[in-house]
Amino acid sequence: MHEAELETRQIDRGQENPRLAALASYAILDTPPEPCYDTITRLAAVYFGADSACLGFADESRVWLKSWWGQSIREIPRKESIFDIVLAKDGPVVVPNVANCPFVACHALILRIIGAAFFASAPVRTPDGKIVGSLNIFAKQPRSGMTDDELHTLQCMADMAASLLELRKLRCVATKRSRRRARSAVSATSPRSWPRCSDLRQALDRHEFVLYYQPEIDLFTRKIIGVEALIRWVHPERGLVAPLEFIPHAEECGMILPIGDWGLAEACNQIQAWNRDDPRNGSLRVCVNLSARQFSRPGLADHVRSLLLQTGASSDQLGLEMTESSLIPNLNTAVDVLTGLRALGISLHMDDFGTGYSSLNYLHSFPFDVLKIDRSFVSRMTEGDQPLQIVRTIIELARALGMDVVAEGIETLEQYRLLREMGCQYGQGYLFARPMTADKITQLLRLPGRVLPLPESEKLPAPTPTPISRPIPKPISV
Repeated sequence: MHEAELETRQIDRGQENPRLAALASYAILDTPPEPCYDTITRLAAVYFGADSACLGFADESRVWLKSWWGQSIREIPRKESIFDIVLAKDGPVVVPNVANCPFVACHALILRIIGAAFFASAPVRTPDGKIVGSLNIFAKQPRSGMTDDELHTLQCMADMAASLLELRKLRCVATKRSRRRARSAVSATSPRSWPRCSDLRQALDRHEFVLYYQPEIDLFTRKIIGVEALIRWVHPERGLVAPLEFIPHAEECGMILPIGDWGLAEACNQIQAWNRDDPRNGSLRVCVNLSARQFSRPGLADHVRSLLLQTGASSDQLGLEMTESSLIPNLNTAVDVLTGLRALGISLHMDDFGTGYSSLNYLHSFPFDVLKIDRSFVSRMTEGDQPLQIVRTIIELARALGMDVVAEGIETLEQYRLLREMGCQYGQGYLFARPMTADKITQLLRLPGRVLPLPESEKLPAPTPTPISRPIPKPISV
């Protein structure tokens, strides 16, 4: 396959929704690994003398690698993946020497991760011909290619995976019918709410989602030290749609995964854009919120590592925020995911701290770097001693554990004054800046010293800060 051929072939976007619907019918994506697929990847690797082999299925935004022989990776972004090359060609792909095919070398992300020089891929199809996945083999040294018989054998192995998918689908039919009847009963007694899953999918395809950013500042210098990425929906008819109006629906129908993956990728790209605008922005941290569905994926660390490699963003400029509720469903998975993310050098933030029933237990169990004081506590600080004492306790707890603390929802000068007096180092809120577009943040970052102006700031005393001293984890190169 030649570079020109790859560049001229385009994926038919009109076929994407039927393909995704077919893929969803197998219920194969967000599931534990299954040994039956391991047999196929091991057979492919041994038969062809490959260094690695994998079987993956791709939704809108990622390739779920359900089985791997050799170097283990659980998921990667779909952009720049071998799957898209197979889908565009609508058939098997063989690249004997990646170095002689610059397009593949630049756009097949997994090749850079595992250092492969040769690869061959065969599509996994549904009975009506839709490509839902691919079986791939890799070698670290170039090869002369594959004969027609060898390519036919690889395709037969991919067809074996397709047959296993069909068997899985048959096992799931009864469960799906039961759930469909339950949903129909609910729909019959309640009006259909907006947005529907199709609305969200269309919004993603039409690039209607955008990220707004709210600055996080040093409360003693008012210097911008980071931003929090917040998703918005710019609807062509309804205008700007707040997250609370569509995020719950996205979680219910499963669209939260592709939407969340888009947000992660967009934030990583924006990090690089700000770094290009001004090298001094290399110290800026961009924080992204993770939903419980995103966080429950065992392959999340692999996905984030791939995004960092793909975009060129530095791991120490990315922060990931999660709430206590995202940790509760599977604590064992939570430990593995957090450990994997921490190994990349990414900062981990517990959002809305204090609103859950057992946050203190999690602080001792999980490697968080930052606590975020929920806005509900900040807003009540001036109402009496008890709310004030809660905030003071959280700040002292963070100091004792060697963690940073960020106060959310600062809206008044009095709240600002109290937080500084208690030694809270960082904060965000409408008093300083509302969430805004990336272009407007760029203008703020160009202010002298990146210091935000504050009305009547001269009336505030300047207490000596009590910074929290903690070692900064050294990022691992990705």
